[in-house]
Amino acid sequence: MDQKSHPEAVYQQLASDIASRIAEGNYQIGDKIFARSSLASQYQVSPETARRAICVLSELGIVEAVKGSGVTVKSRENALIFISRRRDAKTISHLKNSILEKIEKQLRETTELKEQVEMLVDMTERFRAINPFIPFEITLEEGLPSLGKKISQLSFWQATSATVVAIKKNNDRLILSPGGETLLAEGDVLYFVGDENSNSRVKDFLRTLRKQNSLDS
Repeated sequence: MDQKSHPEAVYQQLASDIASRIAEGNYQIGDKIFARSSLASQYQVSPETARRAICVLSELGIVEAVKGSGVTVKSRENALIFISRRRDAKTISHLKNSILEKIEKQLRETTELKEQVEMLVDMTERFRAINPFIPFEITLEEGLPSLGKKISQLSFWQATSATVVAIKKNNDRLILSPGGETLLAEGDVLYFVGDENSNSRVKDFLRTLRKQNSLDS
């Protein structure tokens, strides 16, 4: 018996061991088993631990302890019930600990993921600041008033401070440095460069055009 265990765990373990022997038929009903002193010696536990183990078994009706007469086996059925309940309690405890461990692991992973996302956002912002010519892109949707118009007619740069550097047409043809005479069509992908706020300004600019188009129609 592990002497380093918590005192309560030791006496419960001792009671469980004795009950298991009774349940397995090593002790028969009416058999006298150890006195507390010899029980403590055999299992290498303190007399108090042995006393508490016998008290547990006695309260459950598994044994009967009579002062001066030792400990007598009283019920194998109660021993079986005790072992079954103890096994169920261990299973529940194991499941609880397993669930808590998984929750803690998930929380750790969530925290790590949050830190990595923050790091990615920070690195992306710094990278874009260092490399301002990495283009943004936006697809021209159906209904935009810019469709069918030339780039020069939109006053794109004046309104957004962004410069269109390329246009990918529906046939996947890429036009680099498109001139002002280039016509815009639905599904075109505009690549443009500017400061970190250019992307939102272009989106707002196109939304404004959409609203204005609705008012004019």
